[in-house]
Amino acid sequence: MAHETDGDDDGTGLPASLAMAWGLRERPGKGPRPSLTLQRIVDAAVSLAATEGMDAVSMGRVAKELGASTMSLYRYVTAKEELYILMADAGVGTPPEPEPEPEPEPSGGEGRDWRELLSEWAYAQRAVLMANSWIVRIPLTGAPVSPNQLAWMERGLAAMAGTALRESEKLSAIILIGGLVRNEATMVADMIAAIVKSGVSPDQVLGRYVRTLRLMTGPDTHPAVTRLLESDAFTGADEPDFQFRFGLDRILDGLAALISERSTP
Repeated sequence: MAHETDGDDDGTGLPASLAMAWGLRERPGKGPRPSLTLQRIVDAAVSLAATEGMDAVSMGRVAKELGASTMSLYRYVTAKEELYILMADAGVGTPPEPEPEPEPEPSGGEGRDWRELLSEWAYAQRAVLMANSWIVRIPLTGAPVSPNQLAWMERGLAAMAGTALRESEKLSAIILIGGLVRNEATMVADMIAAIVKSGVSPDQVLGRYVRTLRLMTGPDTHPAVTRLLESDAFTGADEPDFQFRFGLDRILDGLAALISERSTP
């Protein structure tokens, strides 16, 4: 069944709700301004996701939280998947402004380079997803088209503006880094959920895992795993986010090699 939407095609190819998110439409329908708004719908859905998880989010449950009928929501959002996009956009927010440029040294020199800017962009994304882990439970259904998502895309691409990378390579770079960020955020969310369900501390979970590995492996059957267990890999790295930094640095190292190759006459 087709749900009621507002107006004619505005040429953007966007659903009415996303057009409203961009400020291209004020509200659906005609007549007196209703108490229900797209912002209230999205805020209620985000609140549900943050407190009860994405499984709690449905058009009916959001309508109940707002004291409205389910069908009234469809005047603003034509499908649950559309609401998900708006929720994710609200969750990520606008990207933080880059750190200010340091005062120039007397000897001159260049400002902040692409690597520093891209690393800052990656860590900012990571912080957002760690603080709003429900976002990673939203399935990816297409390329980013919402305002905040495109703002993050713009910031990531702009970080490489002064490099010799092709535009397609800049896009591939932010997709690769974004994948690293999302993968770690998803893994952390899964681990936290498992730890909460088990009722034991993270150290206890890790201790049990290491003991299981020691029991099930040995130098004759699993020499590589044995060497891992004999190292400090499970007892603490130099920094708490070592795994993320390691992965990000390897991606940036690869980009640096390509940029250097392109910059060499």
